[in-house]
Formats: sequence, C-alpha cells, structure tokens
Amino acid sequence: KTLYYDVDPFYFYIICAVDDHGAHIVGYFSKEKHSAEEYNLACILTFPQYQKHGYGKFIISLSYELSKREGKTGSPEKPLSDLGKISYRSYWTHILLNLLAAHDPKEDISIKDMSMKTGIKTEDIISTLQYLDMIKCWKGQHVVYVKQKTIDDYMKQKKQLRLCQ
Repeated sequence: KTLYYDVDPFYFYIICAVDDHGAHIVGYFSKEKHSAEEYNLACILTFPQYQKHGYGKFIISLSYELSKREGKTGSPEKPLSDLGKISYRSYWTHILLNLLAAHDPKEDISIKDMSMKTGIKTEDIISTLQYLDMIKCWKGQHVVYVKQKTIDDYMKQKKQLRLCQ
C-alpha cells in the first residue's frame, strides 16, 4: 500500500523480537485513529526473514486485542490481498473453532456473542462460518449449524498460533 496523504491520522505499531543481541524489528501494522468503517488494521508487514514464524498472526491478534480494549469490534481494511485473505481466514477459523470447542453446547451462543468475545466483526464471523459450511438455511432463516466433527478434527491438529494475549 502507498500512503499519499498525511500520516497523522494513523497509529503505527512496531513489533520487535528480542534476543541476546538486542531488539530487532520483525514487522509493523498501522491503524486509523478514527475509522468510520471500524477498521482495526490498515496495513500490515512482516519482514521477509521473519515470515512463516507466526508474527503475522501475532500482529493480527494484537489488532483485535486493541479493539477489545477499546470496547469495539474490528475488521481489517478491505480489500484484502490474496495473502491477507489466507492469513485472516486462518486466524478467524482458529479463534472461532477454539471458542466453539470451549463453549458449552447446551447453551446458545449468537454471532453477536462471538463477536463481543473475540473482537471480530459479525460480517467476518459470518463469512468464516460460511467458509466452514456452518451456516444453514432452516425454516427460512439462517442459523449457525455447528459441526462437532469439524471442531474435533481441527482441535486434533493442536495448532499453536503465536497470539497476543
């Protein structure tokens, strides 16, 4: 992305890895100070030598933690790049399936509840659940159809993401 305008309307967050030789910048992200569209991330970059080490998902999770601390839900600025779509879909899937795995199946949970717990905007939750084939039409209404097998299969993979917590 290219910024042709003033940088004052943005916050910039620099992510560093620290070792015996000091702190090393691994990436950054920016977000608008006041986003009418409720974007929680405008631009993200992980330097090539640090890619495939989980820093991108860490940065994504940090943007959602900041949204939750602000008492808001958020979404990345659209349109997403191809790599951005893959990264966000993977992050959203991980967060939602872990949330559903920990949820008592005897109790109802709404998409709005999931949004408030995760900081993920409802549109992104719906698109991820559609991707996971967990939205069904029943009696003329769209309902979340949780497939326990999908959750179980995912949880068996024991994916460990580098997340901000």
